Order: sequence, then structure tokens, then C-alpha cells
Amino acid sequence: MKIKEMQAQMEAILFANGDPMEVTRLSQVLEVEEGTIEKILNLLARRYEDEESGLCLLRLGDTVQISVRPQWSQKVREALDLRRNVPLSQAAMEVLAVIAYNQPVTRAYIEQVRGVDCSGAISGLMNKELIEERGRLELPGRPLLYGTTHNFLRCMGISSLSELPALPDKEDAEPKTEESAS
Repeated sequence: MKIKEMQAQMEAILFANGDPMEVTRLSQVLEVEEGTIEKILNLLARRYEDEESGLCLLRLGDTVQISVRPQWSQKVREALDLRRNVPLSQAAMEVLAVIAYNQPVTRAYIEQVRGVDCSGAISGLMNKELIEERGRLELPGRPLLYGTTHNFLRCMGISSLSELPALPDKEDAEPKTEESAS
């Protein structure tokens, strides 16, 4: 099979699927090695860049999907009459940050870090599919563990958690007092 033909097939598969698809699955379907799939994905991504397409190839860990370029998302929402994204509350952002940097975590851990009840924020984040249940901890009561989803990665515009910004050092995060400044 020719590279152009495989590229067209891959584009059709990713477009029709709509959701992120694992590279290993593409390799199975197209009956070629993953290395070849990666080369074709790079060609496809470059084509979208070169043609200044309204689409882009979005990498999410070991998955890939065709997506609308961020600068055109508002017009797509208007055309499809989608409701505007409701920004996350400060509490939800804090809960999301605790989960993203420490996952998998329990609700009790999140509440210990934040010092307040987090059940509402956790519920909202699950409804937005930014976090998911990741099993249970082997402790009395078997509390649920939470982690981030591929949707979280997509919303943050990153392909893996390793791309999250580094947390500041504890010394850098503490405000300087007059005593420590002198």
C-alpha cells in the first residue's frame, strides 16, 4: 500500500472516529508497524500545518485524533449552536490541580490539602469528564481513587502529564517576610 493511500485511510479513520484513537489500534487496522504509523502521522500533521488547515492532529499520550484548531473553536461552537464553555470555579481548578499533580488520589487527600469539602467540585469535574474514578484504595472503607482523563489533556493542550508546568519549590512559594528578607 502506498504512503499517500495509508495517509488517506488514517485520516478517514481518525475523522470518522472523532475520539482519540490508540496508535497501536491504527497499526493493527492498517496492518503496518507502529513506526510506520508514526511517520504517516507526522506527514499528516505537517500537511495540516502547511495547508493552514482548520484542523490539526492532536497527540494525547499514546493516542491521536483530528481536532479543530483552537483559534476556530468559537466559530464551530456558534455554527453547531453549542453552549459556551463555562469556566471552572477556583475550587474546581484547585481540586483539578491536586489530582493532576498527585494522581491517583482519594477525596480525603484532596480535602486534606485544600482544608474544605470537595465533593461538589469532584462531581462537577467528573460531569465535565476532566477526572475519572481509577479504582479503590486497599484501606478500610475502600475509598475511591481519582485521576485525570484524556479529555483533561485535550483541554490543557498537552499530550501527557509530564508536560504540566513544574510546581514551584516550597522556598519559592513562601512569601518573604521582613525577617527573611534581611
